Amino acid sequence: MADYIRIRDLEVYANHGVFKEENTLGQKFLFSFEMEVDMKRAGVSDNLDDSVNYGEVCRKVHDFAKANTYRLLEALAESVSRMLLMEFPQIISLKTEIKKPWAPVGLPLDTVSVEIMRSRHQVYLSIGSNMGNKEAYLKNAIQELDEHPMIHVRQVSDFLVTEPYGGVEQDDFLNGCVELETVLYPEELLDALHEIEQHAGRTREIHWGPRTLDLDILFYDDLIMDTENLTIPHREIPLRDFVLSPLSEIAPDLYHPVLNKTILQLKDECKGKSGI
Repeated sequence: MADYIRIRDLEVYANHGVFKEENTLGQKFLFSFEMEVDMKRAGVSDNLDDSVNYGEVCRKVHDFAKANTYRLLEALAESVSRMLLMEFPQIISLKTEIKKPWAPVGLPLDTVSVEIMRSRHQVYLSIGSNMGNKEAYLKNAIQELDEHPMIHVRQVSDFLVTEPYGGVEQDDFLNGCVELETVLYPEELLDALHEIEQHAGRTREIHWGPRTLDLDILFYDDLIMDTENLTIPHREIPLRDFVLSPLSEIAPDLYHPVLNKTILQLKDECKGKSGI
């Protein structure tokens, strides 16, 4: 059974809205939150550090809503929810409601509101390099990931020297896997990874060719998706020992939502199809 901390109708005078007058004159907004928090430890220890400081939550929301301007309540709710999830790791999931009692609709009403439910997402990446200072490229990428305001790196595997994949003659790769938490959606995360690759001078001139940095999304929660730009889970996971070996180090019991097998099972079945 879940535990919750609830905040009702925190009042903030801020400048959000579609109309110019709303952005300049401002108006009242009411913020409510239902935060899922595991309170067992705090219930025993009686220590605020083991829970979420709702006073600090209120101050963060107040300052954020005053410092930023959004046209839509939807955008304000999304941004506030992301900020709280990244600032307070004890929050498991978060329901956010924002009321706008002075909404300029020209008709009598009590309030207009939006309500959303959000949580952090667990993601696994493969990382690789086979040009220049490979280890430096990988470590710099991990640092950039962890410095991103919407990403938190949780685990990093050891780096493994692996043979090139795809039949193009080139230097050996240095490969690894990373577990992270993020509030970014898959397409947003992909854009962030591409930006980090560009910082490392990554080009895409030869398919399966040499690269300074390669960042691939392997899993995103238990999401199954296939679009023109992104397939999750990565379709070649069961064929790549250079992915399965480091991934089994940090997530051996992770379940593949399509193949219904653990990473350890897939690694045993792969049996070194690409050399380590």
